Amino acid sequence: MPRSTQAALLLIVTIVVILGAIAQVDAMPTASAESQIRELLEAQTTAWNQGDVEGFMRGYWKSEETEFVGASGITRGWQAVLDRYRRNYPDRKAMGRLTFSNLEIHVVCPEVAFAIGQFQLERDNDRPAGVFTLNFRKFPEGWRIVADHTTAFPPPSSANRASDRAAAKAKL
Repeated sequence: MPRSTQAALLLIVTIVVILGAIAQVDAMPTASAESQIRELLEAQTTAWNQGDVEGFMRGYWKSEETEFVGASGITRGWQAVLDRYRRNYPDRKAMGRLTFSNLEIHVVCPEVAFAIGQFQLERDNDRPAGVFTLNFRKFPEGWRIVADHTTAFPPPSSANRASDRAAAKAKL
């Protein structure tokens, strides 16, 4: 076999080996988008429950395009959302203990996902709860919330609270 043919075959074999190695690296398991988003939400819950609003906000895209939609209207911009949280939850007591439930994460494509679920705050005098939809985008630093639509359930009426107390006593 001529030397030029041997060199060409060696080059082809080398390219095939390199491409195979690249394919194996790409195929290596990495955390799924869903698990990464769940980890982000768990980190947010942990930060909130430690009274760390700034840590909670690390889950949001730090951009003027970040949006929060709630009963009081639309808040635009990461800093404005942070200011809103600080205003509405000025201290650890107001923040209470946050939990999420019925969480569903839907990955639309490799860079976009949304989550729906319920939240509840456990505080000394009340238990606000509601539902949310979070829109996520994947950035080089990871998944971030770009839009948050949170709706609180109306507080129970005094009649409901009285019947709840009576039912709790009856169980004792």
